[in-house]
Amino acid sequence: MELDLLLDRHLSRASEQTIGVTDIMPHADFLDTSFYREWVEPQGAIDLATVALEKTVARTTILQVLRHRSRGTVDDSMRERMRLLAPHIQRSQFMGRHIRARSHTVDDLADVLDGLNTAICLLDADGRVVHANAACRQLFADANLLALVGDRIVARNTQTDKIFRGLCEIDAGTHSDTPRQIELATSADGQHYLLHAFPLKRDGNLPRDAAATMLFVQRASMLPLLASDAIAAAFRLTRSELRVLMAIIEIGGVPDIAAKLGVAETTVKTHLGRLFEKTGAGRQADLVKIAAGFAVPFARRTQGGDGAV
Repeated sequence: MELDLLLDRHLSRASEQTIGVTDIMPHADFLDTSFYREWVEPQGAIDLATVALEKTVARTTILQVLRHRSRGTVDDSMRERMRLLAPHIQRSQFMGRHIRARSHTVDDLADVLDGLNTAICLLDADGRVVHANAACRQLFADANLLALVGDRIVARNTQTDKIFRGLCEIDAGTHSDTPRQIELATSADGQHYLLHAFPLKRDGNLPRDAAATMLFVQRASMLPLLASDAIAAAFRLTRSELRVLMAIIEIGGVPDIAAKLGVAETTVKTHLGRLFEKTGAGRQADLVKIAAGFAVPFARRTQGGDGAV
């Protein structure tokens, strides 16, 4: 702005109006500026044709074309060419911005999927893996239930293979509009997993390598990730009461809890009574159900206090 004396003056002109130096100032005065002597003239130019492509509160975009000295100053013919060219560049600029925005959105969604503890995998119409989140990639790396060979999922036992093919109907290559039921599969190390798949709505013109099925795999566990800080805040639990509650979920019986926490059974019973009073629960099973309502899907945990999620 300090060097190009024309730039700020262009901003006051209407968009898509092509102007040259003589529309702003006498050409002789322009030739005396350092901007002309140090930047324009060394490039063999004598004038600049300028058109504003976009002027908003957020941004201003200007197209500026150098006019060679052999062509003389900007004339009506050049103004007309710039007038015809500007709309095409504007459309290109608009499309490019939206493509970049979509690319950022896709990257952001991938980061969101990577933050979940449920394994999520996108499959194309031929059963090839299109995308797998972090939990799914770890599932493949462990290879106790499912493994990835090339770009295809391979089940580690006959039962899982039957369930997987039944869910996704890969062998038949068909996808109905009805979601499949949740199936239970057992891994090589004896862990139980819940498998669920449903077809994605597809345009018939999409290529076969586009995502067609979404597969979910979740390890069945009595100990889901719980937002313990949120539980404590909701029921105004003390640190000791929260520890007892989490021990009830993990261990169960008062004697075992007392041994685990290194306190007397009477102390555990006292905290248990306060938990019943604060939560409205009447049994330990009710406490477990209440805590289950604070399960979170996030894979990453921040350690603080009693390992709060």
